[in-house]
Amino acid sequence: MEFRIADSFTASLAKLTAAEQKAVKTTAFDLQMDASAPGLSFHKVDRAKDPNFWSVRVNADIRLIVHRTGSSLLLAYVDHHDKAYRWAERRKIERHPTTGAMQLVEIRERVEELPPVTPATAAASVGPKLFASLRKLELMAMGVPEEWVEDVRALTEDTLFNVLGHLPQEAQEALLRLAVGEKPPAPQPAPVSADPFAHPDAQRRFRVLHDVEELRRAFDYPWDRWAVFLHPSQREVVERRYAGPARVTGSAGTGKTIVALHRAAYLARSNPKARVLLATFSKPLARALAGRLESLVGGEPAVAARIAVQPMTGAAYDLYTEAFGQPNIASAAIVQGLLRKASQESGVAAPQPFLIAEWNEVVDAQQTRSWEAYRDAPRLGRKTRLGEKQRQALWNVFAAVQSGLSAQKLVTWAEVFARLAERARAGKAPAYDHVVVDEAQDLGMPEARFLAAMAGDRPDGLFFTGDLGQRIFQQPFSWKALGIDVRGRSISLRINYRTSHQIRTQADRLLPGSVSDVDGLKEGRRGTVSLFDGPEPAVRLFPDDVAESKAVGAWVADRLRDGCAPEEIGLLVRSAAELPRARAAAKAAGAKATEFDEKVETVPGAVCISPMHLAKGLEFRAVAVMACDDEVLPLQERVEAVTDEGDLQEVYETERHLLYVACTRARDHLWVSGVQPESEFLRDMAD
Repeated sequence: MEFRIADSFTASLAKLTAAEQKAVKTTAFDLQMDASAPGLSFHKVDRAKDPNFWSVRVNADIRLIVHRTGSSLLLAYVDHHDKAYRWAERRKIERHPTTGAMQLVEIRERVEELPPVTPATAAASVGPKLFASLRKLELMAMGVPEEWVEDVRALTEDTLFNVLGHLPQEAQEALLRLAVGEKPPAPQPAPVSADPFAHPDAQRRFRVLHDVEELRRAFDYPWDRWAVFLHPSQREVVERRYAGPARVTGSAGTGKTIVALHRAAYLARSNPKARVLLATFSKPLARALAGRLESLVGGEPAVAARIAVQPMTGAAYDLYTEAFGQPNIASAAIVQGLLRKASQESGVAAPQPFLIAEWNEVVDAQQTRSWEAYRDAPRLGRKTRLGEKQRQALWNVFAAVQSGLSAQKLVTWAEVFARLAERARAGKAPAYDHVVVDEAQDLGMPEARFLAAMAGDRPDGLFFTGDLGQRIFQQPFSWKALGIDVRGRSISLRINYRTSHQIRTQADRLLPGSVSDVDGLKEGRRGTVSLFDGPEPAVRLFPDDVAESKAVGAWVADRLRDGCAPEEIGLLVRSAAELPRARAAAKAAGAKATEFDEKVETVPGAVCISPMHLAKGLEFRAVAVMACDDEVLPLQERVEAVTDEGDLQEVYETERHLLYVACTRARDHLWVSGVQPESEFLRDMAD
């Protein structure tokens, strides 16, 4: 007998108390071991339209709803007695007559929230009907259950989300794409003889557990939905073979990190001797990835042991130490001190910010080691034109800095990556067979050069996930020129799972419809759809910071009364200077608060306070982005430090991206506010 679980079961299990979950797990084990054991108490759900729904007694109050046939048993739902029975009475599991996928269908006539569709109610809907021109068979080909076709044909923009949540996910996605003017992918009906549970759309909601150990692993580790059920488009990307470097793009919330995690696990599982590096650009994000990977492969020690999760600098530090000995990394303060000293001694009057940027973005990044190399070095993004005499004078400064670092036996991170790249090009055995990089938009030139040398020409060697609209740290550069060519192997994800339709559309106003990289590859935001609805974001202005903090505090208090846990609420500000305003808001709400440091750890029962950049990679049910004032966004000290016109544009772009990142941490509720005069970015959001 096949033993399956449904995503509806995992979602309902997570809502129970710890003691209730423990009892449910015990019953689930008993069911998988022997569903006919005399100690199990099965009762037919008499009022259910699906004759295969049964309840199983867990304790005096908890009931597990199963779908039982002669050849299979499926864990479908669990809840308190009356709620569990009501759920089963309103559902059926059946093969869709057109697509061939097994679906969990909500029965139309039992949905009390939706009135019957009549000419009168249809006429009351505001605006044109979105899908009235589609025939019944066309809608069913998208996965719409037959009994929901007329409801769908009556939908307008105002009523769209009233029905979508009652439909299977493949139908939701197809209808949303049509609603925003996109054409959904052509459906691929399965043959009548095919197993309906094997259909890609069915696999996003049902999973076979082959033995007790597999069920035990699922219960022993956090059972996040993403770790169990992959969207078909994500699975196809994860399991594809690539002839060279590949890149997955998508706006915030489209599941890029989930794809990166599953890709790393897939490569390790598919190649029993392969070593896989799962990397990102910061320690906090690497820790978050490691925690999620534990959910995914924690029960597979042989797989987990061959996946290293590290920030790029951490991986480089270990490899460098193994090959050359422990590196002594020069701090930014030491480099800046050497630049200041060298410029004074040589009489070069260039501003210090210009020298720092020229060193970081040209000399050190490209590892120029001679006057000739610097003279001919490309200065992408640096708009200040330099004649040969100017470059010669500047080179004297940079050469002195390099000599100063060498005398102190110091190396920069760029030098660490350069030496590792040289070692890889010399034919040394690669440290990793496969590298998966998340948040790849913030990959630097030295790291990219190293990755290209280590695995750039190997099939399935490099796999990147990222979003150019979230680039907040690195200058753009040509990946192709460094040996990473993703042309023909660049895939965009279009389904947003994390952020409501309203929050996504409001945040998208901060960015252009499409963004191009230096190599001319475009990442577009059009066609992305969110799978759920929510309240409109609030964009507010105040005369002073005291009024703002009080208003944000009242908003936080409302969210707490609505049922948000404190740790599900984030208060985000541009930098440490604005943290007091967030503290005041938490105090006004009467809420305990915790402030993020580099560890980025939430505390149960405490509202989270953080600078925007530390919230990258996180999500909250509710987010208040505060202190969006003029001279705070963009940060005035960054603007004043600019000496190159190209750098000024870069500052504005990355500051705009940072606000986008902050806003898209919110799932259901978003508040954005500032003190007059407000940031120009707020005017863009409010338009």
